[in-house]
Amino acid sequence: MAKVQVTKPRAISGFPEWLPEQQRLQDQWMSSIRRVFESFGYQHVETSAVELTEVLAAKGVEQKEIYSLTRLQADDKEDSRYSLHFDLTVPFARYVALNQAQLTFPFKRFQMQKVWRGERPAKGRFREFYQCDIDVVGIDQLPLSFDAELLDVMGSVFASLEAGDVIFKCNHRKLLQGFYEGLGLEAEVQSQVLIEVDKLEKIGAEVVSDR
Repeated sequence: MAKVQVTKPRAISGFPEWLPEQQRLQDQWMSSIRRVFESFGYQHVETSAVELTEVLAAKGVEQKEIYSLTRLQADDKEDSRYSLHFDLTVPFARYVALNQAQLTFPFKRFQMQKVWRGERPAKGRFREFYQCDIDVVGIDQLPLSFDAELLDVMGSVFASLEAGDVIFKCNHRKLLQGFYEGLGLEAEVQSQVLIEVDKLEKIGAEVVSDR
């Protein structure tokens, strides 16, 4: 009789598989996040897991982080043109470009899909994971109120997950410009102040204040 070789099962690093109780918790979290997104009027869309490799690479991500698709029995190089998306930004940009005639703007959308990144997984990081993404797309300009709304959405998400106290750091130049205008600083002075304030974390508040 021929011997049958049995491959010992093993986990694949960076590709998580949860036990039922862990999966149930993840499902609860995803449901909570989805309810918050919907309560703010964001519409759910899904895009394909695959994009053109050249489009993904054009975003400036290292090519070694992109998972390319190739059939084992491929008879040409057609399959190598496609890769798994590493985030949801590129797919969403393509989605809007293709469907803009059917969309109503400002268009508020959310996506909750898996993404894949070919990086060495450190502790707490994965090669395959879910990304929960929201965006508002407008034509020409969007009111600043949407920027404030995004913070409200994220605060509501963490509250729904009972994550405890969460601190958001918002680096928005227009907010700083408005603050400096309130202090009476002229436009040319504001630019110099902004340059110095950007150095706060690098050189410390005491050094910046002495400059």
